[in-house]
Amino acid sequence: MRDFSTESGLLGLDRSKRSPPLIEARGVTLDMGGKRLINGTGFAIASRRRTVILGANGAGKSLLLRMMHGLLSPTKGSVLWQGRPLDKAARSEQAMVFQRPVMLRRSVLANLRFALRMKGLRGPERARREVEALELARLTDLAHRPARVLSGGEQQRLAIARALACRPKVLFLDEPTANLDPASTHAIEDLIHAASDAGITVVMVTHDAGQARRLGQDALFVHAGLVVEAAPAETLLTAPYSAPARAWCAGRLYFEAPQPSASQNVGAV
Repeated sequence: MRDFSTESGLLGLDRSKRSPPLIEARGVTLDMGGKRLINGTGFAIASRRRTVILGANGAGKSLLLRMMHGLLSPTKGSVLWQGRPLDKAARSEQAMVFQRPVMLRRSVLANLRFALRMKGLRGPERARREVEALELARLTDLAHRPARVLSGGEQQRLAIARALACRPKVLFLDEPTANLDPASTHAIEDLIHAASDAGITVVMVTHDAGQARRLGQDALFVHAGLVVEAAPAETLLTAPYSAPARAWCAGRLYFEAPQPSASQNVGAV
């Protein structure tokens, strides 16, 4: 399997030239319900980059995202944050937005205020961030509307702006534009670019190859619980090396499940 670990901007595993990656998974395995869902894989995420996670339905993309955020603990292996074990302090520097965001039974503004209060912000600084978040999400005119009556696209914009208002180092997104119309998708992608421009690392699961091209700088391809290919996003989408990625990019299914081995754990250490 081709080794992409030293390509520009990707993975950050060449320690002679780069600092430790922002996030690194070492031989992570996840067993649930008597089944092995993540199969001893390894990878790393470079800081201040937009990484897209690709693969067929059921490959394990969202599970890897949840392990990176500490919502799931690996059965074996470890997830490191800036070279140290992922812990509560590390999670406080992260934010995650799901495909169906959770909205409190409060107004748009109150949803923002609650998140900022939980981060310990009070007074003028909190008020300033509230205004910035409303403007960023284009929701200023809806500030006092109940969040749960917003459209799906509006709720997703609020969820992302709410996360960004807390100034995370990394923003995890799990298919944030699934089932949204093109205009809403465009607005969400604008928010993602704004986050990236602010220096926030973005790690995003998407099933949309077009979106991956628009947003991705780096890409991981997941198949049967393994990261089988890691490359600059444009490289993976135009000239994939692995058979599962080639099939996916061609719109075909790939049925042969890989066997776990060091050569298949792209980026593993």
